[in-house]
Amino acid sequence: MRVYRNKKLLASGIEFAAPRPGDAGYDLHSVERYRVAPGQRVLVETGLHLEIPAGFVGLVKDRSSVAAAGLRTLAGVIDSAYRGELKILLVNLAEEMRDIRIGQKIAQLVIVPVYHAPIDFVASQEELSSTERGADGFGSTGE
Repeated sequence: MRVYRNKKLLASGIEFAAPRPGDAGYDLHSVERYRVAPGQRVLVETGLHLEIPAGFVGLVKDRSSVAAAGLRTLAGVIDSAYRGELKILLVNLAEEMRDIRIGQKIAQLVIVPVYHAPIDFVASQEELSSTERGADGFGSTGE
């Protein structure tokens, strides 16, 4: 993966590095300060521009410590054709104001392969293969 670090990231002194052995994701840091009110969404700048290889996608996922504080990630698919700055959409689900500081780890990026299955349209639902689960949805497999 090729990475461009913009001026804000370089000025902040934040290091973007490969995950440690055993870790799945790349840590993503904020290059700005933010105050996030309860229920508010904020688009957090990371200072990174990525060239994710063709055939792969970047998935932005919560960091457990940040999520435990009430900040959750939204809209987390980074396509391999995207070259703009990687920005993380966070929402504050806590009842208190949350501060994000420069350099704070706010999310993680997991790079995974993408498989595009060929599409075979059928005329009726009955033409789809049957399974034990069938059309049972929400909550059908237990708690």
